[in-house]
Amino acid sequence: MKLAICQLSPTLGDVRANLAKIDQAVVHAERHDADVALFPELALTGYRLRDLVPHVAVSLERPDPVAARLAEISRTLPLAIGLVEESTEHRFFNSAAYFEDGTLVHVHRKCYLPTYGMFDERMDFSPGERLRCLTSSRFGRVGILVCEDVWHPAASTVLTQAGATMIWALSASPLRGLGAGGEGMLSSDSWRELVRTMARFHTVPVAYVNRAGYEDGVAFAGGSFAVGPGGELLAEARPLEEDILLVDVDPEATRRARAAYPLVRDERPVLIARELERIVRLRAGAGPRR
Repeated sequence: MKLAICQLSPTLGDVRANLAKIDQAVVHAERHDADVALFPELALTGYRLRDLVPHVAVSLERPDPVAARLAEISRTLPLAIGLVEESTEHRFFNSAAYFEDGTLVHVHRKCYLPTYGMFDERMDFSPGERLRCLTSSRFGRVGILVCEDVWHPAASTVLTQAGATMIWALSASPLRGLGAGGEGMLSSDSWRELVRTMARFHTVPVAYVNRAGYEDGVAFAGGSFAVGPGGELLAEARPLEEDILLVDVDPEATRRARAAYPLVRDERPVLIARELERIVRLRAGAGPRR
């Protein structure tokens, strides 16, 4: 399977310009025999939206011209993309949508909204309440996470226990600091360590697609990459600037990794669910501490 990891720099609030850029990237990926194109978090709109949120939102539950255009682009190549979604009750979500063969197949609403450092997403978005895999006739079961979701291990555990054999992580991570020894970038180093660990724990390949460029005084780190089911780095995009990374992912590598390390098989979701339910009751003051 060949992934096109499309590390773009969207224009803040300009959906039309961003759609054109997405279309061009899909055409490029298709010409290079990619099987799917992956785009960053909020690639359709830019990240620091604030008052622009309702003006750039897309409806995925009723007819919408922008959603229809994305569906049409997916006739060339399936794509997963970050956007602002407006629900039928006019709530706004930081969502990832997957289109294939002209149809919306799956939507993931970002569950964990950061409210630290430069982030205050709870001011703009409602949190998602579900973790589900998408099912594709081409790729089987795939989990999609959006940025902060990746930093909460339970999210990837739920997806792999639900049958995910690949995870796509869509991100808009800014540049922060220097890496070890004054080299590299701290944000990119942290993401690489985090994603490689997640891949090892779940014996699953992970594609991490981050945005690049500058927006409202903030530099976004780029440095998208893909890792195999043992955490091995398969390919990495350039930092800071736009890039389209083409990377082959071997499904047989997942089979070999899970045969050697049956961690997904040996996970105990019933045990974890029971203990979490106990903790929830304790925090609500509804049960004994035992």
